[in-house]
Amino acid sequence: MKIYNTMSKKAEELVPIIPNQLSMYVCGPTVYNLIHIGNARPMIVFDTFRRYMEYKGYKVNYVSNFTDVDDKIIKKAQEEGVPASAISARYIAECKKDMEALNIKPATVHPKATEEIDGMIDMIQKLVDKGHAYVAADGTVYYRTRSFAEYGKLSHKNLDDLEAGHREIRVAGEEGKEDPLDFVLWKPKKEGEPFWPSPWCDGRPGWHIECSVMSRKYLGDTMDIHAGGEDLIFPHHENEIAQSEAANGVPFAHYWMHNAFLNVDNRKMSKSLGNFFTVREILERYDPMVLRFFMLSAHYRSPLNFSKELMEAAKASLQRIETAVSNIKFKIDNQEDAPITEEERKLLEEEDAIRREFEEAMEDDANTADAISAVFNLVRFANSNIEGKSSEFLKQTLKNIEILLEVLGLRLNKEEELLDEEVEALIEERNQARKNRDFARADEIRDSLLAQGILLEDTREGVRWKRA
Repeated sequence: MKIYNTMSKKAEELVPIIPNQLSMYVCGPTVYNLIHIGNARPMIVFDTFRRYMEYKGYKVNYVSNFTDVDDKIIKKAQEEGVPASAISARYIAECKKDMEALNIKPATVHPKATEEIDGMIDMIQKLVDKGHAYVAADGTVYYRTRSFAEYGKLSHKNLDDLEAGHREIRVAGEEGKEDPLDFVLWKPKKEGEPFWPSPWCDGRPGWHIECSVMSRKYLGDTMDIHAGGEDLIFPHHENEIAQSEAANGVPFAHYWMHNAFLNVDNRKMSKSLGNFFTVREILERYDPMVLRFFMLSAHYRSPLNFSKELMEAAKASLQRIETAVSNIKFKIDNQEDAPITEEERKLLEEEDAIRREFEEAMEDDANTADAISAVFNLVRFANSNIEGKSSEFLKQTLKNIEILLEVLGLRLNKEEELLDEEVEALIEERNQARKNRDFARADEIRDSLLAQGILLEDTREGVRWKRA
């Protein structure tokens, strides 16, 4: 398994700390609203990576947090006149609904920042004791960025350049800092905000310290993989490294995986541009699996453009797979049990070769785009080789397709019996497609109905249909 390591800027062989086990931390959302489709991309791609590793027999300890105390959460709570905890609890529940719809497996642990405050205070105190942090007059605790000699090794930024004008890690309250590049570990309370007691002041943690503490608690001082969106490389992940390695004295993570941005209509997704969509909004228009398929249709490190046209293409592609699976199931249900033949065994060996193509794609830095191509190779092979075959062969072919779909987390729609008026509507659509010389769509409708046990017969009087 080769994965691209952001730290080294090259593909490296994945060698876990413990053989056949994998420890992985994926930064989760700040829960002040419904998650947007940008949040969904890392959730889907790293869930798929996890699924593949489990498919290969690894035990994966997968941790993904919820940031449940933050300025945005507090602002929304004040607007609604409710406690911040009510806002975070509401949107954690909503996030889990969207994750379930997208077939994202629950993490081994979903830690919440507010439940790990004691651990944060302990790590901050350790950093103060070691001289990597200091307490300002108002009780704010800052990290001494220059005390960590390797600062910038993940983002490949250099402190001199940062000092010359980059302001990504500067915050309000500059006057309390020894150095403009230092960042906050603990901040004093403000009126009407949640707070916790600490040795320095009543207050709450800075954002970066949360993940350092939660990952250490559930994965140890050093983990195999830390992952998230590329927008987190700097300063968030850079600061996590500085805190964790200064406190613990060992490497924080061996591999860093980051997914690229999601654009909308070839522009960066932005509320100000009006091209900002929540997952919930998209799921009102499309099946959740269409969104998941779309997210996996490009390599995770490539920018992905979201558009109606690409979503429609994803929908059509998924329907091709569903039609093939339905056709196989139909033939199995209408086939007498028969043993597998020698010819069929050779065909299954060819299917095994296609499965190896799928595995090679996933082991090349989780290349889901090429993995999906392998799935379609298997679907085309099945479509060409299911006529007149034994039930055992058909069952094994179906199993091969379903195994790969399970790795990708693609859950096909449950088949429900069509109502008579739905059948008539599809027949009318097929007639119109034939008039428009769109024979591919006409054939697709016929095959889909056949897979659901509905036989069409073209007669001089028109199309007749019956249930098989």
